[in-house]
Amino acid sequence: MKKKILLLYTGGTIGMIKNQKSGALEPFPFRDIYAHLPMLKLLDAEIIFKELLPLIDSSDTNPDFWIRLAKEIHQHYHEMNGFVILHGTDTMAYTAAALSFLLENLSKPVILTGSQLPLGVMRTDGRENILNSIEIAADYHNDKPRVPEVCIYFENALYRGNRTYKDNAEQFHAFTSSNYPKLAEIGIYVKYNDNYINKPEQQPLILHTEMDDNIAIMKLYPGMTSNLVSSIFSTPGLRAVIMESFGAGNAPTNESFLALLKNYIDQGGIVVNVTQCKGGGGVELGKYENSFHLANIGVTSGADMTTEACVAKLMYLLGQGLNNEEVKKWLQIPLRGEMTV
Repeated sequence: MKKKILLLYTGGTIGMIKNQKSGALEPFPFRDIYAHLPMLKLLDAEIIFKELLPLIDSSDTNPDFWIRLAKEIHQHYHEMNGFVILHGTDTMAYTAAALSFLLENLSKPVILTGSQLPLGVMRTDGRENILNSIEIAADYHNDKPRVPEVCIYFENALYRGNRTYKDNAEQFHAFTSSNYPKLAEIGIYVKYNDNYINKPEQQPLILHTEMDDNIAIMKLYPGMTSNLVSSIFSTPGLRAVIMESFGAGNAPTNESFLALLKNYIDQGGIVVNVTQCKGGGGVELGKYENSFHLANIGVTSGADMTTEACVAKLMYLLGQGLNNEEVKKWLQIPLRGEMTV
């Protein structure tokens, strides 16, 4: 029997076509998708289309949107064999990471994709991205899905969603996963990297619907003033700060900066250290003297997590009602393959 795939359109560039009269790009109704993608009829899958209204630009995503999307997947989980989400590229990595945490025990494919050029443009990358995402979502072997996790598919490559970030706004190759191999590469054949694909035991899907967005990102830079750092830590209701540090987790060692960090942590705040380096590697507190001091005052290592994954994981953990020590503990333990320790 054909596998049933739910295709969810949330908004973004991929769903745009050119108005024949005005020449402007506008969203097209997905009930007409076969007119724009007749090749869908050739896929060995039954495709159910749904628009998640209101459609949004991906820069408008937030935890409420992620939870709503997770609920949609949970609602149709038992009747579908896989899910493909059409999403704007700008925050796709954040959404993929969030879904990986909100959907505990996921054992079916959830693949996010989009495009750099609208579907209604002749050279669009959207056609191949949609078709290949559906083909992968419907690919089962021995009655088990080949890729039972949250992924991003883009430009002939499949990535683990919570390991991915957007690194190019102009090329079709828009996404990268520096610290984790591709899950599959698509050419004439689909070549799966099976050793790196999550193969969970069959357990009931658990939907989480609470996230706490009282966090901040503090990117370090030379000359950063104590007044700015103090203003961030003084934000009302702030529960945690993701500190984007230099290299392998290094930060200034001046006393005023360290005192601000220590005071915030001592008063019940959480500081997670992730690296600004996008090309690979992660935080190793204590490797250099300039990170040794951070470990001593209670800064938590984010290892090789991307900032996007750390944002989603932190909001998820804080939303579970855990105390600070529990949050710090789970931040340093892989929950959905988001980090290497």
